[in-house]
Order: sequence, then C-alpha cells, then structure tokens
Amino acid sequence: MSDLDVVSLRKEYPTRGEPLVVLQQADLALNAGENLAIIGPSGSGKSTLLYCLGALESPTSGGVALDGQNPFELAEPQLADFRNRKIGFIFQDHHLLPQLSVLENVLVPTLAGGAASNEAVERAKYLIDGVGLTSRISHRPAELSGGERQRVAVARSLIHQPRLLLADEPTGNLDRTNAETIGRLLLDLQSQENAMLIAVTHSMELAEMFAARRSLDDGRLT
Repeated sequence: MSDLDVVSLRKEYPTRGEPLVVLQQADLALNAGENLAIIGPSGSGKSTLLYCLGALESPTSGGVALDGQNPFELAEPQLADFRNRKIGFIFQDHHLLPQLSVLENVLVPTLAGGAASNEAVERAKYLIDGVGLTSRISHRPAELSGGERQRVAVARSLIHQPRLLLADEPTGNLDRTNAETIGRLLLDLQSQENAMLIAVTHSMELAEMFAARRSLDDGRLT
C-alpha cells in the first residue's frame, strides 16, 4: 500500500435529469517525497478531485486512504482534525486574513486548540525564513506583493508538517516570474519536508517542474 491510495474515485452531483458526473474512476498512488502535477482545462474536474483528496468533499464512490486511514470514515470533529494536521492546502487565492501579520497568518492552523505554542511560533518563524520573508514577518497582507502573499500561504500550509500538500492553481494569479519562483519554492519545501505534493493546474510551465504528470479531461484521469 502507498502512503496515499486513491481507488476508483467517482464524484457526481444530482440534477433534475441524469446526474452530473465530474470524476470517473480516478486512480492514483503516491509516497512520501513524491510530487504529481495534474493538468487539464477549466471544468475538467481538477478542483473537485483535489477537494475529494483533501476530504473537503465526499466522493460518490471509491476510496481515499492517507497513511492507511480513510478520512470519510471519521466523525466530523475527527475529520476536521485529520484535515488540519495531515493535509496542507494552497489555493489560487492566498486567503490570508487582512488584519493579521505574516507570522499570525502562518500560525492560523495551529489555533484550533487555543493559543499557539512556543514550538508552533518557532516552526512558523522557520518556515517564514524558508520562504524568504523574515524581513516582512510583522507586515500585513496589504503591505505585501502578490508573490509574497502566496509565499505566506505556502508557509502556512506547512505549519503542521502535513503528510500531503494539495495545491489548486497555486500560480494562477501570478505573473510568469513570480509563478516560476513559487513553483520552485513549493517543490523545494515539499522535498525538504518529505511530504507528498499534488498540484492541479492548467499551466504547462508549472507542470513541467514536477517529477510526474497526469492529465484530467472529461472527468477521466489518464
């Protein structure tokens, strides 16, 4: 068994007529330290696949197992904790809280159980240094460039040392230079952390940086 196993994953939504099938029998496997880019046009089901892998949406059928655990068998409180600690998310929009500093934004995932521990603060500072933003640690998002805000989002995704990183068009809002910088940074940090990384993108430039690539079209992963 791989560290991440996805078997016959299917997702459909009810309509007044025939169900809308978004994913059809998707299969993939990944181990620690590996990365995968999934490419495909808009509307091909890329984000839906990522949301199922991240336990944000339940599949209609099929299975997802991370370190042997099927998250969809967990009750909601345990599922939320599993998602928070085992999976790191990076979206096209950075989703930073505007009233918080860089350090505070990176620490947000650690606050579910109360105040951040000293260990979490040190981990956040380490990650902020790793993305090259130590000099900006007290700045708020409005004081950062688009590329800098996305670097904060990358650091935040790693705060719990997740087993699986999921990136949904992580460079979609960036110019070419910043997109390449974020792509390289994401892959470097994923390798250092020995995490698994799956990114969905329509950017061939980003996809070509990854060790493995798959295509998703009409709900089929090939």
